[in-house]
Amino acid sequence: MIRKTVSVKNRKGLHMRPAEQLVRTASRFKSEVTLVKDDIPVNGKSILGVMMLAAEHGSSITVEIDGPDETDALKAISDMFDQDQEP
Repeated sequence: MIRKTVSVKNRKGLHMRPAEQLVRTASRFKSEVTLVKDDIPVNGKSILGVMMLAAEHGSSITVEIDGPDETDALKAISDMFDQDQEP
């Protein structure tokens, strides 16, 4: 298992559009993706789970990935957070 803490840079927070983009990216990989905010873990491949985080601008989220393609998955997901996340 690998993990990385990322920050929500989108000024509107992790709202529906970037959350959907995150779920779509996470679902491309075989590895399990878990997002943790305020000690609450959610499935990173579930839109309901990601929306439950209610992650506002500046929030810290720990991304935990476990599986055969975990390195590629972590890179793809952390790259999303490094960008503004606005299409």
